[in-house]
Amino acid sequence: MSKLSELFKESAKSTKRIYANAFERGKIEASLFDRIVLYICVGLTLLFVLFPFYWMLVTSFVPATELYRLPPSLIPEEFTLANYIEIMDAQVPFYIYFINSFIVATAGSVLAVIFSLFGAYSVARLQYPGRAVMVRGVLLSYMVAGILMVVPIFQIVVFFGLVDTLISVIATHFIFMIPLGLYLLGNYFRSIPPEIEEAGLIDGYSRIEVMMKITIPMSVPAIVAVFLYSFLLSWNEYLYASIFLNSQELYTLPIGIEFLQFEFEDVWGEIMAASMITTIPVVIMFLYLEKYMMAGLSFGSLD
Repeated sequence: MSKLSELFKESAKSTKRIYANAFERGKIEASLFDRIVLYICVGLTLLFVLFPFYWMLVTSFVPATELYRLPPSLIPEEFTLANYIEIMDAQVPFYIYFINSFIVATAGSVLAVIFSLFGAYSVARLQYPGRAVMVRGVLLSYMVAGILMVVPIFQIVVFFGLVDTLISVIATHFIFMIPLGLYLLGNYFRSIPPEIEEAGLIDGYSRIEVMMKITIPMSVPAIVAVFLYSFLLSWNEYLYASIFLNSQELYTLPIGIEFLQFEFEDVWGEIMAASMITTIPVVIMFLYLEKYMMAGLSFGSLD
């Protein structure tokens, strides 16, 4: 708990410092009335954003009798861990879905980053016929809605015999993440002065060594941002996992949460408990990687 509280404090300080520096550049004098209106708008925005998470947390810890009480209470009188215990004692324990999602999201994100690194470096630094067409084609493919690709991708999965395997979901996720990774990392690589890499080439480094020893270490914020974004999308992806996976033991978290409604009667407590478990890893990951994420959001600002 102390470690987690330190992460929250460090995250708050980092966020405050970054946004303070950002707003200080263009500080505008405002009247008292304007500031009051601003604070009210910010407060209402925070209320709408944070209240669903608060209610999800409360619902996960209260029994059904408390949940359906009228009028509802914002601060319940009775708390229980029964909802968490029940989803862990289900026909397929909920932690199985958690493990499956972690495998899919981690493997897909790592593969997306690796392929995007080499692809982005090639379009940012190398000159070859068809480079511009390839870049535009990759970006154009990202504009196609995922639902339109279901049938052709499913036919490919069937052809290779990968139906009802996590490999099919991992492959689909990381392929869909490559265009975004190419775009973001390509922009970041272009912001790195080419003279630094040229100095490495003069010292006898090969192009791969320059990339591994110079470019990638200087691009850690962008790489972390791409990994985190890919992980979040894969962690919450529902469409392709629901089509490719048939065995309940292979379900990922979004499908597992949906399946809970068929196992319990008063299902909202269990669903909110499952949603809390789904949210915690993302929060912890963001707290650890926030400083890189914030730096990676400003692609091109390398000094």
